[in-house]
Amino acid sequence: MLISVQHARTSILEYFSLLPPEHVTLWEAATRVLAQEVVAGHDVPPFRNSAMDGYAVRGADVTAASRSAPVRLRVVAQVAAGALAEREVGPGEAVRIMTGAPMPDGADAVVRFEDTSELWPVGERPATPIVAICQAVPPWENVRAAGEDLREGEAVLPSGTLLRPAHLGVLASLGWGRLPVVRRPRVAILATGDELVNADAPLEAGKIRNSNETTMAALVAQAGGEPLPLGIARDNVESLSAKLREGLAAGVDLFLTSAGVSVGDYDIVKEVLAAEGEMTFWQVAIKPGKPLAFGLLNHESRRVPLLGLPGNPVAAMVAFHVFAQPAIRLMGGRVPLFPPVYQARLLDSIENSGRRHYMRARYSRAEDGTLEVATRGSGVRVQGSGILSSMVWANCFVVVPETVNSLPVGATVEIEPFVWVEEDV
Repeated sequence: MLISVQHARTSILEYFSLLPPEHVTLWEAATRVLAQEVVAGHDVPPFRNSAMDGYAVRGADVTAASRSAPVRLRVVAQVAAGALAEREVGPGEAVRIMTGAPMPDGADAVVRFEDTSELWPVGERPATPIVAICQAVPPWENVRAAGEDLREGEAVLPSGTLLRPAHLGVLASLGWGRLPVVRRPRVAILATGDELVNADAPLEAGKIRNSNETTMAALVAQAGGEPLPLGIARDNVESLSAKLREGLAAGVDLFLTSAGVSVGDYDIVKEVLAAEGEMTFWQVAIKPGKPLAFGLLNHESRRVPLLGLPGNPVAAMVAFHVFAQPAIRLMGGRVPLFPPVYQARLLDSIENSGRRHYMRARYSRAEDGTLEVATRGSGVRVQGSGILSSMVWANCFVVVPETVNSLPVGATVEIEPFVWVEEDV
């Protein structure tokens, strides 16, 4: 009996939860998920400072300054970034200052070098320690206030933030050297079958290369997980049992296997999986990828979920997209769990067979700004589950409900992109 995609996915996700945090350095935190709220422990910037290279002045002293009638001020000090002014600025005085240097007491504005005698022709430049100001500046011009960026006590980043470079820069400005992030899910990847050889091995008669391992490892990493490829398990009890125990000993949070779960596959695969835990073998109303296995492997005091995907490459990718990806994202604290669903205009007619069909497709934006999508193109004419090259051309799935038998050109369909920007969802 076929079960629905929604029933299978809901049943699987019940066994997953958010993983505990771990502390990592800022350098390791990119694309990780923040595990606690961050509150500013001090103002950023922590002091009032110059936004320009120039002269710190009292704005009241230069209200009438112009190039034709410059105001001359006595230069009483110089302050560089990281240093402090030796004295405050009094009436008729200026302090030469660099960008980022603390503003001296008494000064309330900065005049850029470009608007002073520093850039006048040499013959016209007044002798130091006098500077000619040829541009009026109002109070607080070219001055950064303390706390202009962040205020002490301000909530800066919520727990669950997916950390991007700008987030890490903010955290560095607040003094964070290490921070708690959600641990990446460790996912064991295991292909089964006597017909498989490694990707770089020569092909012998009747053999095929193990492409699923590479594809699944990349998909796991893209979903925020840490892949642990285990290689190939042969169709015998010893090989498969050894591979399963190897992954369990490594402390993985999820097992992904491919092949060995469909009707007609070697009984030994199902027998070993069942012997190592509690397994359910389903027939799901999905195309491609009808055979699916799910269960829990026993390891000491832990029970580790195992998701058995079909062996055909495209079917395995579809099953990953629908079932494995949300489980990995849930463990890793990444939201939303599911890809966004967009509406698009169909550019070619399609037929369906009574299952929820995830058709490889390519979407683009039409001249009027709406989305349009094609299920055939760039040499792709069929939707066979073994045609992995079609996934290179495609950038989304057209999702055809099981209740829909056919759709004409111009119909509105739902699409799910392979990759999306999470902040925009």
